[in-house]
Amino acid sequence: MLAQQRQSRIAERVHRTGAVRVAELVEEFGVSDMTIRRDLETLAERGLVAKVHGGATAVDFGSTSEPGFAVKQVRQEAEKQAIADAAATLVGPGQAIALSAGTTTWTLAHRLTDVPDLTVVTNSVPVADVFYRAGRPDQTVILTGGVRTPSDALVGPFAVASLEKVNVDTVFLGVHGMSERAGFTTPNLLEAETVSTLASKGRRLVVVADHTKFDVVGIATIASLGDADVVVTDSLLDEEARRTLGEHVDQVVLAPVPAAEPHGPARRAPARPAPNPTEDAASRTEKRP
Repeated sequence: MLAQQRQSRIAERVHRTGAVRVAELVEEFGVSDMTIRRDLETLAERGLVAKVHGGATAVDFGSTSEPGFAVKQVRQEAEKQAIADAAATLVGPGQAIALSAGTTTWTLAHRLTDVPDLTVVTNSVPVADVFYRAGRPDQTVILTGGVRTPSDALVGPFAVASLEKVNVDTVFLGVHGMSERAGFTTPNLLEAETVSTLASKGRRLVVVADHTKFDVVGIATIASLGDADVVVTDSLLDEEARRTLGEHVDQVVLAPVPAAEPHGPARRAPARPAPNPTEDAASRTEKRP
């Protein structure tokens, strides 16, 4: 097969499924890892795919673009793992928490399946499924109703109505973007009302978002930066963004991101929380004066 034919088939597959991994393409086409990586580089240069660690995803096109769950799942995996480790230390036995939809909150959910007597409210089908598969009888999971979005969130008036009388200790909010001007945003107008309602239902609001979300603006604002009590992000966030968040948020946690292993497999989400990042010399926590 000619390189052009192979690249065309790869681009079609990304468009159809939303994401591909290098290892899968190596097996499918019977060529080397390096050949596939060159193909993805060529496609990325032509603007047909977006390269990510270990593969490629479909390209986003602006403030209303909403990639599917599978696409977002393979983006910034190491950062999401680190953020989940840090955010998990904020949850204790017997608490009631809420998790919004998203791949970062989904990663966090894997860290919480061993927390006893936990009550979880979520509008995410994948997040609810994580706890369901864990099978703990002492955990209660409440899944809202609503219309399902490309990111597997349940939104709309039914979801909002189911959240109106809910009160939890902590809300963990995943976002599409965060900026000083627009605050925390989503690319889905229908999702904005649902997630805004969810965000208001906790005594504490914790936003979990990797460094690539800063200065990204979706079409609808969920909350202002100042509405968050804590932002858990990763240590790759630049200094200017750290200062901006620090001016608006009480506490900014910078989870340390380990060096990536070249061509290694993605690390799977373990069930147990990692040690508290505030006790790790490699981590930093910045608080607003």
